[in-house]
Amino acid sequence: MCLAIPGKVKKISNDHTAEIEIGGIVKKANLDLIPQVAVGDYVLLHAGFAIEVIDQEEALEILRAWEGK
Repeated sequence: MCLAIPGKVKKISNDHTAEIEIGGIVKKANLDLIPQVAVGDYVLLHAGFAIEVIDQEEALEILRAWEGK
């Protein structure tokens, strides 16, 4: 079983990486698995890779559940 964390794409670089914001923390992630991603999209992150684009509502629902709200 794996754990993927939702985050928002803040910036995309030419080297197929992006800055992803997760709860106020910015992490760098590889975009090779989802090259169609755009700034503002929400993605699932796993082991340093963005693995799937998800909609904002789903991302925020997951984050609220983790926060216990």
